[in-house]
Amino acid sequence: MTPEIPIEQFEIFATGLDHPECIAFDREGMLWAGGEAGQVYRIAMDGRVETVAELGGFCGGLAWTPDDAELYVCNPAHGVVSVTREGKWKVFAKGMICPNYGVFHSDGTYYVSDSGNWQKANGRVLRFDAGGGMETVLAPMGFANGLALDEDAGVLYVAESDADRVVSVDLVTGVHRVYAENTGRLPDGLALDTEGNLYVSCYASDDIHRVDRSGSVTLFAYDRWAIKLSRPTNIAFHGGHLYAANFGRNTIARAPVGRTGRQLANQR
Repeated sequence: MTPEIPIEQFEIFATGLDHPECIAFDREGMLWAGGEAGQVYRIAMDGRVETVAELGGFCGGLAWTPDDAELYVCNPAHGVVSVTREGKWKVFAKGMICPNYGVFHSDGTYYVSDSGNWQKANGRVLRFDAGGGMETVLAPMGFANGLALDEDAGVLYVAESDADRVVSVDLVTGVHRVYAENTGRLPDGLALDTEGNLYVSCYASDDIHRVDRSGSVTLFAYDRWAIKLSRPTNIAFHGGHLYAANFGRNTIARAPVGRTGRQLANQR
């Protein structure tokens, strides 16, 4: 299958990071990322990298609060941690096996995947309300991973990594279904564009797949050499580009794709 975007279209945007897992843009257009030893990075628009905090443990998914004031970081050693722009941090939630990725609704609701243990089918998706109350949205799952929220449609998409598929959840009725299968090996990160296409970055196959609104899957980008896309974990849209965190290297790559991402809670 020929990718929609040739790998030559990608470039290295930032380098020198410690195996970045996730990326998130703030309202000003600064890119934030996490590191394997607990680093929280801020990356300027010209690619300059600055370490803002060091949490210890391992930093996974990142999500900005709707007011763009705090960055929520999934860090299994601590739980979910909130980090200010100045680098001060505190634990927001504990009691998860492996908090992996979070996303905010504009009303302050925070959804987070607790991956569980690999191939033990004990993963779940949790919901925290603005007051800190927690409930389970979906369980059990096979290593629940990346999330994408279509706030207008009331649908949450969840990457189920050890089943190579994406599940959708109707947040009003709670009904869930398999939304897309065969989305590459070990789907990790998810992102939506404004047309409703879902992009799935795959850790074990060094590629990104696109799922249209009918659930049809096509290969969007692939790096057979694992240089510009090397164990891509999470992805994010900004300024007509698609950015990818390369957990297999120390880089973040990007490509102009001519598409706009669905606005996240801090961008609304």
